[in-house]
Amino acid sequence: MIHPPSFWQNPEAKWLPFVLSPIAAVVSAWADNRQAKKGWKAPIPVLCCGNITTGGTGKTTVVLDLVKRLQNRKIAVHALIRGYGGKVKVTTRVDPALHTISDVGDESLLLATHCPTWVGGDRVASARAAINAGAQCLIMDDGFQNPGLHKDVSLLSVDGIVGLGNGHVLPAGPLRERAQRALARASAVLLIGPDRTGFLARYKRELAACGPVLRAALQPDRADIAALKDTPCVAFAGLGRPSKFFEGLSEAGVMLSQSLAFPDHYFYKARDLERLITLAEQDGAQLVTTPKDAVRLPASFRSRVQVVGVGLKWDDEMEPERLLDRLFSSGTTR
Repeated sequence: MIHPPSFWQNPEAKWLPFVLSPIAAVVSAWADNRQAKKGWKAPIPVLCCGNITTGGTGKTTVVLDLVKRLQNRKIAVHALIRGYGGKVKVTTRVDPALHTISDVGDESLLLATHCPTWVGGDRVASARAAINAGAQCLIMDDGFQNPGLHKDVSLLSVDGIVGLGNGHVLPAGPLRERAQRALARASAVLLIGPDRTGFLARYKRELAACGPVLRAALQPDRADIAALKDTPCVAFAGLGRPSKFFEGLSEAGVMLSQSLAFPDHYFYKARDLERLITLAEQDGAQLVTTPKDAVRLPASFRSRVQVVGVGLKWDDEMEPERLLDRLFSSGTTR
């Protein structure tokens, strides 16, 4: 599994960030120049769920939570996503019965089981297609740095375990753009999990200039956890940070005999599946994985695996509702 360089998560690291700072300055300037462009303003509300770091922050889980809330309001919400890892590059509506992960990527297939989902690098083209198909609201999974489509509300997700790393822009650090610029552009910031890096204190001044800071935690589905009671399990996951999934299972009381981490968006091979079966049989254990990983498994293998969904537990359940109220309110400026 490929890991990001350790100095990305070390605010005390000086030498390598300094050496890489000229390149980081170019990346930062390029990102700033992109944001100077004005995006197309859709005739319906657009909500962007993004981040400013490489790797997973849980934003797809955030998207699914907000999709459900919008559907509870009887709003026809469509999702827009680039389709990372897929070969389909033109605007396409995802059909889980037709498309595979090699076509549209795993996150697209997962989203498509919850709401109409469009992949493609041109966000404006995807937005127009969704509107023509009856969308009343658009939700973007990622795209915070993409200026092509105007966002009415932008929710910036931050993983509380890793925060913003050393605070430097790529390749000197994990940031896609300067934190000050990104936080100033956010309508709200969602800190997921405990603030182990001191993010709130470190960026107190920048956060004061943006919208509210919301708090939530990732929580395994209770029914899925109950089905694993008193059962030894072999957990596996290919995510930005698989350890979050494993820790969540353990904290929920699942007996993990082993846990195997794979790279994010990993295409499972026959030898991987054979290894998983062998490990489960040796331990007399149940195989367990995430919904995002499940869509990457062959249908013939899924019956062997218990899928444990992961949702959000908000500190204040009314905060996401207020965010959606803002999305649909007149006079929204971001």
